[in-house]
Amino acid sequence: MSGHKGLIGKELLKRLKSEGHDFVLGIDLRDKENPRDVREINNLEISNEIKQKTDIFFHLAANCKVNKCIKEPEWAFENVEGVFQALEFCRKNNIKKFVYFSSSRVLYPEKNPYTASKLYGEELCKSYKKTYGIDYIIIRPSTVYGPGPDPTNRLMNIWLNKALNNENLEIYGNKDKTLDFTYVNDFVNGIMLAFNNSFQNERENKEYNIATGKGIKLYDVAKEIIKQTNADSNIVLKEPEKQQPQQVETDISKIQKLGYKPKTDIKQGIKNCLDYFNKK
Repeated sequence: MSGHKGLIGKELLKRLKSEGHDFVLGIDLRDKENPRDVREINNLEISNEIKQKTDIFFHLAANCKVNKCIKEPEWAFENVEGVFQALEFCRKNNIKKFVYFSSSRVLYPEKNPYTASKLYGEELCKSYKKTYGIDYIIIRPSTVYGPGPDPTNRLMNIWLNKALNNENLEIYGNKDKTLDFTYVNDFVNGIMLAFNNSFQNERENKEYNIATGKGIKLYDVAKEIIKQTNADSNIVLKEPEKQQPQQVETDISKIQKLGYKPKTDIKQGIKNCLDYFNKK
């Protein structure tokens, strides 16, 4: 697994272990004991034991701050190199199953270096299936958040920290801008449904959008954070960021057919995150 030290990676790894899967190799630059860059994975010497035990690769490692990828396009190109090296690692070591974490942003008309890097990864998965027989699942997350450390520092983490410090919460758009926030445990439930139904039942390779399926106004989310933190913060509207969708609501009908039902609404999700902050 690459990216096992992130917010999603930690929860997913915990779930996989609880269902009897063995974790044999972690690739993450944030791993303090053994930092590794997925772009250099093919330089590693892998023991025969690991090769024999590994039958699936989860590729979560990526630069996922869209605004930074727009300002620094080379940051997005690191995603391209990462997924290529991960798939090459699977090809060279006869790993026949690959789970790729793309983005729900590829579904929208706005295009930028970040979405281009994710679309490249999706097409590469399909080409490695056709050419080398590596089965894949493509997972498209949407604004995942949850309690616990968030090394990526996503929007929810930024806003909670600002509110707790009585700083203003900034929205790059108007009061009607929406995002489809997805609580991390719900997201992992969706991943496991896709995993168990696509690989273990030998279904065809598929792409799954995993979110709540409902766009929520950022203005309302910001107000809820201020309310729950009793913050002396204001909501500041700013110019929309370049090539970023202003209305996000994800079609989750495909994963719903497998039984997916998100359980945590935004108010409870914020409360859970604040409970974690209060315990730190």
